Amino acid sequence: MSKITAPSPSRAIRWRRHLDHALVFAIIVALWSLATWRFGTYWVSSPWAVAIRFVETIASGELIRHAGYTLAEAAAGTLIGGVPAVLLPLFLRRHPVMTAILDPFMIGGYGAPKLAFAPLFIVWFGIGMESKIALVVSVVFFIVYFATLNGVRALDAKLVQAAQIFGASEHQVARHIVLPGAIPSIFAGFRIAVPYGIAAAVIAELISANRGLGYLVQNGAMNFDTTGVFVAVLMATLLVQAATWLMNAMEAWLLRWRPPVEMMEAGT
Repeated sequence: MSKITAPSPSRAIRWRRHLDHALVFAIIVALWSLATWRFGTYWVSSPWAVAIRFVETIASGELIRHAGYTLAEAAAGTLIGGVPAVLLPLFLRRHPVMTAILDPFMIGGYGAPKLAFAPLFIVWFGIGMESKIALVVSVVFFIVYFATLNGVRALDAKLVQAAQIFGASEHQVARHIVLPGAIPSIFAGFRIAVPYGIAAAVIAELISANRGLGYLVQNGAMNFDTTGVFVAVLMATLLVQAATWLMNAMEAWLLRWRPPVEMMEAGT
C-alpha cells in the first residue's frame, strides 16, 4: 500500500500565492467592469474590448513594434545609467571623504523632479530615442547608486579585514567580497529603477514622439479612444512584470551559491 505524501510547505506557499494573485486579478477585473457599467465605454473601456484590441494589435505587429521601441529606450537607459551607478559606490568605498563631498549633490540629484528635464533633453538631444534614453538614465542612475551604496556600507568589515590578512588585493576584495555582498542591494535597486525607467520612457514619448507606447497613449487620448489607451497601459504593465521577473531570475542565478532560505531558517 503506497503512502500519500503531503505537499512540501514551499509548494503549498507557492500555490497559495498563485491563488492570491488570481483573486486580486479577479477583483481588479470586477471593479474595472463595474466602472465601465457605471460611466460607460466612452470613458472607461471594458476589459473584454481591451483584451480583443490587445490580441488584434499583437497579431498585426503594431503593438509589438511600439513596445519594442519603448523597451529599447528603457533598456539602453537602464544600462547606461545602471552600470556607473554600480561601479561608483565600489570605487568610493575606499574614499570616504569623496563620498561625503558628493553626498549632497547626489541627494539633490535624486530628489530633483526628473520629468522637469524632459523638455530640456528634447532640446539637447532631439525628439528621437536619445532624449528618452537620457531621461531614463537620469531616473535609473540615482536609484541604483543609493541602493548599491547602502549595500556596500552594510558589508561586514570583518570579512574585508580577514581577506586582507590572508593577502587579498584590493581588486580581489572588491570582486570576491564587496560585490557579492552588495548584489542583493544592487538588484533591489534595479527592481525599483526598472519600472521607473519604463515609465520615464513612456512619459517622454507622451511629450514628443511618433513611436512607442507613450505615443499610443497620446494618440488614443487625442482620438477619444480609451480602448487604445488601456491597451498601451496594459502592455507597459506587462513589460514591467517581465523586467521584474528577469531581475529576480538574474539575482537567483548570481546568488546560486547561497543556501536556500528554507535551509537557512532550519539552521537557526
